[in-house]
Amino acid sequence: MTRQPSAASHLAWQRHNFRQFLKFGIVGGSGTIVNLLMVVVCNKVGSGFGVHEQDAFVNLLGTAYNIRYHHVFFTIAFLVANTWNYQLNRMWTFRGNRRGWWREFFPFLLTGIGALMVSLVVMTLLMNPNSPLALPADVFDDSTGFRTKLYWASLIAIAVATPVNFIVNKLWTFRAK
Repeated sequence: MTRQPSAASHLAWQRHNFRQFLKFGIVGGSGTIVNLLMVVVCNKVGSGFGVHEQDAFVNLLGTAYNIRYHHVFFTIAFLVANTWNYQLNRMWTFRGNRRGWWREFFPFLLTGIGALMVSLVVMTLLMNPNSPLALPADVFDDSTGFRTKLYWASLIAIAVATPVNFIVNKLWTFRAK
């Protein structure tokens, strides 16, 4: 005979998951700030070398498509923010789950790379002037930091990828021993 969980234990389980989701969101918010700061730094350093975020970094196998510097900047920012988020989530959000640092880091990184791929697709759709989802050039004209298309595309891309990232990390990376 299987025992059904009580309503009280089910409610406690839901509260626990909600608290973890809130903590994950707080960590993610701090990671978003780290990510955006790194995008700004990369963009400023790149422009100091005469690189514009829309410039082609490398061509994709002889096609009409390119990896652009904004993809490179976002990827660098992702790697820094992903490591930041991992350590904070390990110490605070999922602290009861203890496996080796590297053993948890690689699933977290792989999950993050999945989120990165989603983010890069979203970013491409928002940054490409020929995309139906392109951010409007008359509003995002790069005249100030708050009107810089790259920064808004980065923020929106992060927001789109966050929910899936939480679910996969909870169920895979930080699962209980």
